[in-house]
Amino acid sequence: MTEPKANITSREELRSIYKEQSVAARKKVLIALDQHRQPMITLSPFVCIATKAKDGSLEVSPRGEHPGSVKVLSPMQILIPQRSGNNRLNSLTNLTHNPGISQLFLIPGVIETVRVKGVAKIITNDERLEACEINGKVPPTEILIDVRNAFLRCGKALKRSALWENTYKIERAELASCGKILAEQTGSEYSADELDSSNDDAYEKNCINRSRKHG
Repeated sequence: MTEPKANITSREELRSIYKEQSVAARKKVLIALDQHRQPMITLSPFVCIATKAKDGSLEVSPRGEHPGSVKVLSPMQILIPQRSGNNRLNSLTNLTHNPGISQLFLIPGVIETVRVKGVAKIITNDERLEACEINGKVPPTEILIDVRNAFLRCGKALKRSALWENTYKIERAELASCGKILAEQTGSEYSADELDSSNDDAYEKNCINRSRKHG
């Protein structure tokens, strides 16, 4: 592999390559959630959250649930429920060391996205958790985020990737199944087929329980 001819190490060098941002790009960053960004967050069933670990490494983690699961408490605060999953707790642990957090909200069929940066607290034993109850289960914790800035991201990335279309959709069999990957990675005593069956059961049970509450 050949070495790059030059490493870019400053903003000035970057600006010598890329055009200046437009006035609209500068002005679209807000310090609170306005009347347009609030409903976009409420309608989003999928959000990626970015956090920073104690050693400086970064983590991006997806969260998916029915629209409205992320609560907009005010133009300056949002609440993201944290239900039991694989219990690795990477993102939550990161927030105990560094409260900085970023989120990217997506809405199926909409190519624009909303990005939010803020400062987070992990809360528990709080009455606001009750609003996120599903089938009698209240999330053990939630991430309470004080918004620092928010902006609407244009739809070029989703348009080019055709994310909401079938342009680049593949047959699942083109890739190894989750069970096969886990069996090889972990040396599990269970076969790939058994792990796939267990995953399928967990996915179905989880989705049915969530949809019952939302319905």
